[in-house]
Amino acid sequence: MGRLLKIILTVVGAVFALILIVGIVFSILFDPNDYRDDIATAVRDETGRELVIEGDLDVSIFPWLAIQVGKTTLSNAEGFGDEAFLAFDSARIGVRLLPLIFGKEVAVGGASIEGLRVNLAVDAAGRTNWDDLAGEHEEAQQPSAGEQIGIDAAAGSTRQVRIGGVRVTDAALTYVNRQLNERYEISSFDFATGAIVRGEPVSFNGDLEFSAQPAGTSGSVSLEMTGSFDDALVSLADFSIGGTVEGVAEIPVTFSFTAPAITLDTEKRSADVGQLEIALLDVKLSADVEPFSYADSPQPSAALQIDAFSPRSLMRTLNIEAPEMADPDALTRFMFEGKTRVGEKSIALSGIELVLDDTTFRGELTVPRESNGVYRLNLAGDSIDLGRYMAPADESATAPADADAPPLEIPVELIRAFNTQGKVTLGAAELGGMKFENIEVGLNSSNGQMRVHPLTAEFFDGNYQGDIRINAAASTPVLTVNERINDVSLAALGKSMFDTDRLSGRVNGVFALSGRGFNMAEIQRDLDGNLSFTLKDGAWEGVDVWHQLRAARAAFRRQPAPERTGPPRTPFSTVSATATVTDGVLNNQDFFAELPFMQLRGRGTVNLPTAEVNYSLQGRVFEKPELLPGEITAQEVEDLTKFELPLRITGTLGAPKIGIDFEAVMKQRVEKEVEEKVEEVLKDKLKGLFDRGG
Repeated sequence: MGRLLKIILTVVGAVFALILIVGIVFSILFDPNDYRDDIATAVRDETGRELVIEGDLDVSIFPWLAIQVGKTTLSNAEGFGDEAFLAFDSARIGVRLLPLIFGKEVAVGGASIEGLRVNLAVDAAGRTNWDDLAGEHEEAQQPSAGEQIGIDAAAGSTRQVRIGGVRVTDAALTYVNRQLNERYEISSFDFATGAIVRGEPVSFNGDLEFSAQPAGTSGSVSLEMTGSFDDALVSLADFSIGGTVEGVAEIPVTFSFTAPAITLDTEKRSADVGQLEIALLDVKLSADVEPFSYADSPQPSAALQIDAFSPRSLMRTLNIEAPEMADPDALTRFMFEGKTRVGEKSIALSGIELVLDDTTFRGELTVPRESNGVYRLNLAGDSIDLGRYMAPADESATAPADADAPPLEIPVELIRAFNTQGKVTLGAAELGGMKFENIEVGLNSSNGQMRVHPLTAEFFDGNYQGDIRINAAASTPVLTVNERINDVSLAALGKSMFDTDRLSGRVNGVFALSGRGFNMAEIQRDLDGNLSFTLKDGAWEGVDVWHQLRAARAAFRRQPAPERTGPPRTPFSTVSATATVTDGVLNNQDFFAELPFMQLRGRGTVNLPTAEVNYSLQGRVFEKPELLPGEITAQEVEDLTKFELPLRITGTLGAPKIGIDFEAVMKQRVEKEVEEKVEEVLKDKLKGLFDRGG
């Protein structure tokens, strides 16, 4: 936009200069219309372009040297079509003659141009349709502000320039870049100033409409300000730009930019912007900008503040459907404070205080200005309830709320696009009934490889340590996890993860797993690795394995089932297992559990994607009656302690089913008794034979 504005001002200035020169010549040679062809020939000889002055040329001499030109067109460069490069309906400029002759001042009564049309173009080869007009010294030394408006800024000069005002009406500019397939248009451009005198305030105001393709945006802009120009110093006051943009969202987006005062020193190439306010719909940003140099690569710094607003309300305004969340009051408050410094390679934000609803983050953030730069962050938050931002539970559904929910996607494109290093800490966080404290999340991502480490938290009286890696550079993403939980309360963990209060004790575990896939469902089905866990000093509430053993034995003996004493529960001192995981199926060959009255050993599998369990265990009841709970008979002790008890666990992790094959136990016992009886008979017979033989 800055380059476009420079081109506009240059073209308009050239038009007025041309008119002034032509007017002086015509005033001397009397009837300017007699020289239209001579002017056209001179332009053709100099530029190779056709200048056509269709309207009348009018020159007056006293008291104003005034020149007015009617409809005029300048042809386009060769190879850019028949459309005119420049055209206008009428233009006028007037200079008071006597002050100009006697050298006291240059008094311009006013300058105006109506219906200006400028068509700029870049062809597919990168050639522009103004190359032939730019000359050899396009990169000329930057003139001072006084020189830019025709003020003689040389030492000792007393000539004063006064311009009654400048007015541009119904102007339009088109810029087409066929290399990039872009088109920008400015239309209905009206611009006017008050009287312009060096060192004195002058008012500016203007309006325009614009469009941009292929971005598909359009809108309108208005400008108002008061300014003054004194040698190299440009001062602007009450600077205000506002407008509307369409095509960004489904509704017109309003914006405004205001500043009480802006000072530019064009000699030192420095700027003092001061306080700025930017409003975009409901979002209001204020900035206190420190003075900075705009030479070469400007590096301003400022204190920033975004006033509190509701992201949810803003999304409604933009006709964006807000995500449905468990808490309808989530995403209703956001505010920001911080300091920013623009560097050559990055933009640094420090002293950040960011508030999202009831959570406050503080820290630093660095945003790279280079495409391959690194985002760096260090943020510390107080506490957050993540459950507020999750989808609400479906109370009418009989299945779990997330049974039909799509699996969590791996953000492949995001990981590939960003190089990030940093750390986020939280005092506390809650999700699905799980409460975490003293959370630390380290993040390192580059070239499609992301590592979350260190990853630590305290939860349920224990702690968690993790190391998570995602290789998004591969054709199919690979997730690798190395995790450890230490001394975690099994009761609290079971309640939050499986909504059950049947488990108690402490759990320790180590998990090293990896899988391929674009979402967690695919990764679970591909999962490989190993794990181990140990449960200590707990109980399985609601299940009485000892009573089930006695009841199964009584049923086999055709005896009445024993009465249960106390609530159903099965305490344990140790449960442990190690396992390998292949294609999402856990295979455990060394399951061990020690209960007060028996030991269990066995093997089994768990299908992790479906949570299906299939375990075969062998239990042996201790032979010491004092370890057996309840009142039992000697026959029960003999039946239960003499042989191993086969147990079968099926169902799912959330609702396992335990079966005891007591019939197989008793068959073992009968077979054993028969073997013993046969052995005893054989011994007696052999003994008799030996005795007779003796």
